[in-house]
Amino acid sequence: MIVKNILAGKLGDVVTIEPTADLAVAVRLLTERHIGAVVVLGADHRVIGILSERDVVRALAERGATALSEPISQVMTRDVNTCSEDDTVEGLMGRMTDGRFRHMPVVQQGKLIGIVSIGDVVKSRVEEIDHEARTLRDYIQTA
Repeated sequence: MIVKNILAGKLGDVVTIEPTADLAVAVRLLTERHIGAVVVLGADHRVIGILSERDVVRALAERGATALSEPISQVMTRDVNTCSEDDTVEGLMGRMTDGRFRHMPVVQQGKLIGIVSIGDVVKSRVEEIDHEARTLRDYIQTA
C-alpha cells in the first residue's frame, strides 16, 4: 500500500500555521482541532517546520510559561521529514519508528498536499493484513 491510499481516506484539510504565530496560539489550535502536530509554512507555502506536542513540552520544560509568548519559529522542529504520495506504508513505518516521530507531511513538487500520522499508518497496515488474512481464508475454504 502507498501513502496516496491513506490520503484518499482522509479529509484533505491539513492544519497549518505561520512561523510568526506565538506558541500559545499554536497550543490552542492543537487543542481545538484535536491534533498532535501542525505544519509550519513559509511565505512560499512550503514546509519550513512542524510543531508537535513534544516540541511544546520541550519548550515549556526549558523556558517555562514564557515560552508561550515566543514565535513558533523558535520552538518548531526545522528538520522535517517528508514523504511523497508514492511512498510505501512499510517504508513510512520504518522511517517514523527510526526517527521517533509521529507525523509526516506529504509533499508533491515541494508543496504540502497532506499529512500522515503514525495512527494512519498503523490503521492502514492493520486493514491490509486483515484483507490478506480474509483472502487466504477464502482461498483455503474453496480449495
